Amino acid sequence: MGTSTGKAERAESPSSPSLSPSRAADFMRCPLLYRFRVIDKLPEKPSPAATRGTVVHAVLERLFDAPAAERTAPRARAMVPGEWERLLKARPELAELFRGEDGAEDPERLGRWLADAERLVEQWFSLEDPTRLEPAERELYVETRLESGLTLRGYIDRVDVAPSGEVRIVDYKTGKAPAPQYAGDALFQMKFYALVLWRLRGAVPRRLQLVYLGSGDVLTYDPGESDLLAVERKVRALWEAIAEATATGVFLPRQTKLCGWCDHQAHCPEFGGTPPPYPLAAHPAPSGRMGQV
Repeated sequence: MGTSTGKAERAESPSSPSLSPSRAADFMRCPLLYRFRVIDKLPEKPSPAATRGTVVHAVLERLFDAPAAERTAPRARAMVPGEWERLLKARPELAELFRGEDGAEDPERLGRWLADAERLVEQWFSLEDPTRLEPAERELYVETRLESGLTLRGYIDRVDVAPSGEVRIVDYKTGKAPAPQYAGDALFQMKFYALVLWRLRGAVPRRLQLVYLGSGDVLTYDPGESDLLAVERKVRALWEAIAEATATGVFLPRQTKLCGWCDHQAHCPEFGGTPPPYPLAAHPAPSGRMGQV
């Protein structure tokens, strides 16, 4: 979700059509990145930022296990080291993030990283009051199948339900709020979740809320049926383009300012690299056409 939270991604391919917001965003950002992640399954190095996001999300999820009066900032900060240890036990390779050039552990680097995570957790208390919240769902896995046969799926950080039955979808971002001209990407993810919940429960969520811990901003959007129908059309067209690219093996690279963060430059033609041999049987595109999204 924005900054990766370490949630497992299930397989996605046109032979078993399913799509998550993360993989949809990959294809829209760079079709070749989608191929590297979904088809080639190239390894990617863990990053301190993404790992911090995983820990922060875990704290904000599990804090609600405590009684309302005990959901305090000091308690949340104190949970950070324990959630890091829990994650490290599940993924021992993450210890490499905090080793020096000589391979030895670097306690100072780890300490700074934990302090950054604690600051992000504390920032949340200036944006929301967890003592006044009782989420209906946390880390909710949702999945629905559209009439086209495509399955949409994903994990929602938090679902709040008002006494009136109105639903609010909340997503935590450990980065900074984007400039207004780039807010559409984040809203696409939220509208994607709203579409899935609408199809599952029959009611359009009342509000979508993005909580940016890195900058202390809260962005909200109230969707309507027309919004979500437009998202459904976009997702359907996007999947058609993915299916065509998968069948033909043509995944075009798209250079953006985010390329500097990509682990796959050695395989990318934009940086003088060569993709690995395409692992699937490829066929020419009908009429030489490539789907656009």
